[in-house]
Amino acid sequence: MEYTNLLIAKNSGIATLTINSPRTLNALNSAVLSELECALYELDLDQETKVVVMTGAGEKAFVAGADIKEMSEMNSFEGHQFGLKGQRVMLFIEKMKKPVIAAVNGFALGGGLELALACDFIYASAKAKLGFPEVTLGIMPGFGGTQNLPRRIGSAKANELIFTGRIIDAAQAQTWGIVNHVFAPEELMPKALETAAAIAATGTLGVSYAKDAIANGLNMSKEDGFRYEASLFGVLFATEDQKEGMGAFVEKRKADFKGK
Repeated sequence: MEYTNLLIAKNSGIATLTINSPRTLNALNSAVLSELECALYELDLDQETKVVVMTGAGEKAFVAGADIKEMSEMNSFEGHQFGLKGQRVMLFIEKMKKPVIAAVNGFALGGGLELALACDFIYASAKAKLGFPEVTLGIMPGFGGTQNLPRRIGSAKANELIFTGRIIDAAQAQTWGIVNHVFAPEELMPKALETAAAIAATGTLGVSYAKDAIANGLNMSKEDGFRYEASLFGVLFATEDQKEGMGAFVEKRKADFKGK
């Protein structure tokens, strides 16, 4: 499928997905969300893709937010449907079999920060700015921000960021645990791709099942999470990847994983 607002490049098991609407600072409107949903679905089914790196076109923004011009004309029902559409994209990212790394190269505000938070972890440029300014527009985060941010950094810090509409820099975001690492702008994508390559080199099914165990375990009691982990752990012993990985270790050679 051809996309108007996205660029997708694939290399050695890594898909780089770039939101490509720099004129609007890569804002998320209905069209962009629809394309994202289709592209992510295709990448999740693509057997050659093992990791996705998501970023924004240009030097100013990852995603500056949802499209305020489009939202300003919505009624209550339309706002509700728009929120559900955005949430569907965020939830799909969380449930994808493939890890998704956010490379935040500039503004990640509102829906942009929600998109980054839906990814498995975030690398940020030192020039990045992050926040939820929705309350300054008379609304609130609607693409999962009120759920994902407290789960990542705790309710107290999440409350402060969401209630004030404050925008913080990358260093503060790292201190609070929103982003994993902060890099010089020119190092951001090389570092994200380096990590993606390290993930792509591991057992595909092991990574996929680990992502599943972490995401679902967070919504279970600890004991239920342990049981769920054990069930997935056991299933992996019936896979070709497990036989190849352990066989390679015993035979002192590099494993050749097939994702089967």
